[in-house]
Amino acid sequence: MDAAALTLRGSAHAEEMVGASDEWAARLEEVQYTLRDRPGVAAFIDAAPVLVADLGVDGVRWPGFAAAAAAEGLAAMFAFPLRAGGIRLGRLDLFRRRPGGLTAAAVADAVVLADLATCALLEQDDSAGEDEQLRMTLSYQDVNMATGMLAVQLQISLEDAFSRLRAHAFSSGCSVLDVARDLLERRIPLDRLAD
Repeated sequence: MDAAALTLRGSAHAEEMVGASDEWAARLEEVQYTLRDRPGVAAFIDAAPVLVADLGVDGVRWPGFAAAAAAEGLAAMFAFPLRAGGIRLGRLDLFRRRPGGLTAAAVADAVVLADLATCALLEQDDSAGEDEQLRMTLSYQDVNMATGMLAVQLQISLEDAFSRLRAHAFSSGCSVLDVARDLLERRIPLDRLAD
């Protein structure tokens, strides 16, 4: 693997990145968050690993993500759900710059790693000191606030507002987080997202 990221997910747009091995992994997670259909979400929803050995071939399931991720240099991706019984917490995403599948032993190792990460997340103690508490590498709180602001201003549903943020991000080549921050800072007028 060339990079990895760990993400917590609660709903369609309630997502937080716990950590990423490097900036490239963080950018790929932002690409996933910006686009609706992506391997990481499939792993979370299906509660099963999603193994994309060759994004150029297997990416037809996620055409928008495949194109954007390939532009970032991604060739293969392997997403593993973080779950405890029926509870789904998030996912572990592994990224590679060259195509190729995983051996059965590598898949088994990744599943164990995802299970260990899940245990560590569940064992977080709210009373732990600040140095021991889990810190999010990347928070999408600004996206949640911008979504709410857009929904109220345009009198549309939260889902429609979030879709408009994503569409604007995709069409402008930005991340949805950047668009949300621009909207909150009034660098993008609301009427630009009205249609």
